[in-house]
Amino acid sequence: MQTQNIKRLVVVGAAESGVGAAVLGARRGWDVFVTDFGSIAPRFKAVLDAEGIAYEENGHTLDAILNADCMVKSPGIPEKAPVMKAVRAAGIEVCSEIEFGFRYKGDSKILAITGSNGKSTTTKLLYETLLLDGYDVALVGNIGYSFAKKIAEQPAQWYVMEVSSFQLDDIHTFRPDVAVLLNITPDHLDRYDYDFNNYIRSKFNITRNQTADDYFVLNGDDPVIKAYLTNHSTHATKLFFTMEEQLGTADGGSINNGHLFISFDGRTDDLSINDLSLRGKHNQYNCMAAGISALIAKVRKEKIRESFSGFNGLEHRLEHVATVKGVEFINDSKATNVNSLWYALECMEKPVVLIMGGQDKGNNYNEIMDLVKEKVKAIVCMGVNNGPIHAAFENDIRTIVDTASAKDAVHAAYAFADKGDVVLLSPACASFDLFTNYEDRGKQFKQAVKNL
Repeated sequence: MQTQNIKRLVVVGAAESGVGAAVLGARRGWDVFVTDFGSIAPRFKAVLDAEGIAYEENGHTLDAILNADCMVKSPGIPEKAPVMKAVRAAGIEVCSEIEFGFRYKGDSKILAITGSNGKSTTTKLLYETLLLDGYDVALVGNIGYSFAKKIAEQPAQWYVMEVSSFQLDDIHTFRPDVAVLLNITPDHLDRYDYDFNNYIRSKFNITRNQTADDYFVLNGDDPVIKAYLTNHSTHATKLFFTMEEQLGTADGGSINNGHLFISFDGRTDDLSINDLSLRGKHNQYNCMAAGISALIAKVRKEKIRESFSGFNGLEHRLEHVATVKGVEFINDSKATNVNSLWYALECMEKPVVLIMGGQDKGNNYNEIMDLVKEKVKAIVCMGVNNGPIHAAFENDIRTIVDTASAKDAVHAAYAFADKGDVVLLSPACASFDLFTNYEDRGKQFKQAVKNL
């Protein structure tokens, strides 16, 4: 269906991405209607009112939805929702906000990053690198800023975009100039019928529409990625980053003798690992991915070095909060799966009192068992259902307690910690049982630490 023939746009979900799509649609001449099953936040209502966009909240009126020519679905809405079943049955075109925005991007360039872990850090690092070299660049996508709204209000020549599997599920023409795939580990399986293969295919959608003029930067060490590539291809030029082998003269990235090497189209750079502001093996992968992408975008090498040495990281991602009487508190609330927790523990050099738990997404805690045995002295559970954590670790960790708030979790962890220990909030679970989102969880954690 051609965009110019579509008259009525229905947007389901009135948060950042949905409202952004609504604004872009309205400004491009669509008849736009926004519907949300819950209440709409006042700040988003103000935007819709200012644009003259009709909307409803606290329920869906199917008659007002099923006359749509196209529907933009917010990423948080599952296919099993009744409204989605009705829309699919009616044969209405459904697209994600990044797909809708892509149709109006003009001649701008897109650098898109996905992966189960590390995508926010890599996206922000790449964005700040381009910004440092004077690029007209915007930070958009799953990191919290609507791609469509940016196109409507302040279009840029370059977009650095964090992309989730949910956003990739409903693309049709979306095609990044550079696609980055950091890793794939089990996550969000409750949205993929508990079939890991469905999730893998979703991640690889990032390269589905790429052509020979595009680039696909991907982790050559990830076993899931390597296995998938044995039976699937991409039209894009592949560039690998790896720690397991040296690439020689090939374009890509590698680690050798304490140095990070990146190369593209005859341009090569190396950075000492000690000069990187981000610590941990996982962040070396993130830096290789961002560095290769920056070279493809023709960022000057000296600006890549300057950015990588001065990058401060992200809030809620291995964020130092405070040191209280010799006990360090670290906020890693963004760690919403087991693999993220693995990365966090891998970085820890002090004994750990671990705060974890929340809405379990089918976690397999055996993957982190060795690291937990090695580094964790006590576990403080913070969630409604802590049974899976007890079952996984009760034979190996002597101290496991339950709490149901950030305040109680911080006080319990502090009581178990000794001078020289670290209290690490790295939940490995979603936050929706006790908190609005992972940012709310992290902010409540930080406030509780400050109140000690």
